Amino acid sequence: MGDNKLKPGIAAGRLTAEDYRANFSDLHPPLDRHEAAVEADRCYFCHDAPCMTACPTSIDIPMFIRQISTGNPLGAAKSIFDQNILGGMCARVCPTETLCEEVCVRETAEGKPVKIGQLQRFATDSAMNAGKQFYERGADTGKRVAVVGAGPAGLACAHRLTMHGHSVTLLDARPKAGGLNEYGIASYKTVNGFAQTEVDYILSIGGISCEYGKKLGSDIRLADLASDYDAVFVGIGLAGVNALGDADAAATGSEDAVEWISELRQARDLAKVPVGRRVVVIGGGMTAIDAATQSKALGADEVTIVYRGPRERMKASEYEQELAQTRGVTIRYEMSPKKIVTTGGAVTAVEFARGNEEISIPCDQVMKAIGQTLDISVLADAKLKLDKGRIAIDGEGRTSVAGIWAGGDCVNQGDDLTVTATAQGRDAAESIHAALGS
Repeated sequence: MGDNKLKPGIAAGRLTAEDYRANFSDLHPPLDRHEAAVEADRCYFCHDAPCMTACPTSIDIPMFIRQISTGNPLGAAKSIFDQNILGGMCARVCPTETLCEEVCVRETAEGKPVKIGQLQRFATDSAMNAGKQFYERGADTGKRVAVVGAGPAGLACAHRLTMHGHSVTLLDARPKAGGLNEYGIASYKTVNGFAQTEVDYILSIGGISCEYGKKLGSDIRLADLASDYDAVFVGIGLAGVNALGDADAAATGSEDAVEWISELRQARDLAKVPVGRRVVVIGGGMTAIDAATQSKALGADEVTIVYRGPRERMKASEYEQELAQTRGVTIRYEMSPKKIVTTGGAVTAVEFARGNEEISIPCDQVMKAIGQTLDISVLADAKLKLDKGRIAIDGEGRTSVAGIWAGGDCVNQGDDLTVTATAQGRDAAESIHAALGS
């Protein structure tokens, strides 16, 4: 593994080019046609399929697997895209082990579920690689809708709206569309620029105008959009970052894990991404797992995730925890951060409390992955009702203000998953379409 004479502290170029390629290669290499056919044959094609019930987008899983088994992957792709236009990304990042595959009858009977996620990827990749577009823009209704936020919720909403013939303006603060799919997910889960490939595929339907670098609250105002457009959908995600309180420190080596992952995802050369020799990641969700695992993949000697609660309360699934551990990450539980220790303005350790015991973990880089918050200031002009710090919506995605819908991580419903955000964007689009009377 690379050069043993590692640079002290935080440095780039710890590994060889071959190491980087191996460490950031596809987490689950795609199935070939034969492998997909064999796996599809394991499905019982249940009548009241529990896997379909467990899918937030209600994909007809037995149907698309049967289509694969009969040699019709394009038909399978359409069955998936009819419900989930981001089915390709969801196949890569969805926690299938706690959703569809967890309730698979094969899992119940044998402890080995059908590989639903990999079969979904096989089908959607087949269509996207062939350039097969199943949908056309509907007849122009003359209605204009602003979609704020080009993440999964916004993309799903925009796509469904243009299918109905509405003109959509998609606005995002970032220079690219994709949201967390582009900026916040581990590179080895979505290799070869797949996030942008999927964005291009979705936008190819037409009727969607994209405006990037437009930040809500400064470049654009929600009340103005509501006045200028026939309807508005808000899918801005969570831009704020929780702090550690007294334990926090603004020092060299103290990082926001979300921002660090974002910078890593946009890096053209992994050998130029600096990482510490000893890294501590504070948190218990997928961001913590992704930050820790990628730190190790960049060449960190020691990487430790520290979570304040017990293992069973970690938001990251057991599968993801085990994945991190198999890649050399240590996970420690029931330890609360007390203080980030610095020397000369640089991080040297993090102090934790476990019961009456105090524990210090030496490190030169600490990443904080303790959750994100909604920046409610950007919503103030529209006077949207909030619930527990997020936008309050009803079952159709309608906010408290007429003409404004919302979905994704910024709302008070769901579980901060790509697949849930996609479902909310899709369903809000149907509600907007009905409200516009077209």
